[in-house]
Amino acid sequence: MITFPNAKINIGLNVVEKRPDGYHNLETIFYPVKLSDALEIVQSDKTQFSASGIPIEGDPENNLVLKAYRMLEADFDLSPVKIHLHKRIPFGAGLGGGSADAAFALKMLNELFSLGLSYTVLEGYASKIGADCPFFIQNKPTFAHGIGDQFQEITLDISAFSIVIVKPPFSVSTPEAYRCIKPQKSNFDLRNIANLPIEDWKNIIRNDFESSVFPIYPQIAEFKRQLYNAGALYASMSGSGSAVFGIFRHLPADLDIFIPKELFIYR
Repeated sequence: MITFPNAKINIGLNVVEKRPDGYHNLETIFYPVKLSDALEIVQSDKTQFSASGIPIEGDPENNLVLKAYRMLEADFDLSPVKIHLHKRIPFGAGLGGGSADAAFALKMLNELFSLGLSYTVLEGYASKIGADCPFFIQNKPTFAHGIGDQFQEITLDISAFSIVIVKPPFSVSTPEAYRCIKPQKSNFDLRNIANLPIEDWKNIIRNDFESSVFPIYPQIAEFKRQLYNAGALYASMSGSGSAVFGIFRHLPADLDIFIPKELFIYR
């Protein structure tokens, strides 16, 4: 069984307040995009995990896909599986690749072993893996709030537009992005985004992490500027970075003039 866990972008990200527990409440829109990994899971005589594509650092036993399997294995009589993950979604980019892999693994295992688990139950398992992981269970445009773990489905369709994602050759750690963040309430309710012409987004919808990340990594700010120079209707850093995306009505043929082609990971 094979599937293709897709990335997400954040359209708007407002860090609205710091909580007593040290975490931050935020508001954002998760929007699925077609950039994807490839994940294969088949029954085997021994549980094994292998990977290709972008190198995965650390102990394979700590990979979120294997963690998803171990969680279900603890509650259900699962036979061993062979897992292979081909990585195309980069790490530390704000694109949710690891969470997507884990969520899609939960869905695959549910089907492979005929567990009959509902989306609600699968989302419960996913929430134990990561705050944004449950989003990928239903994988639809979603307004997220709380610490990014409370979801409200919204109506938003930008499939008629082209999305370009640029990833510089470095990552931004989430703690680093939060270090200089200044929480503030937003003047715009992101749940109303479908009523706002996309041409107006750049004047209204912001990613608060840009204010803390851009001074440290001015290259990311430059990529955003170049996407606008190339004709993007809206451009933004995704999540806490380091990827930047641009939304175009028509994709320009000379995009490589503005940004080196080796930095494009999706267009």
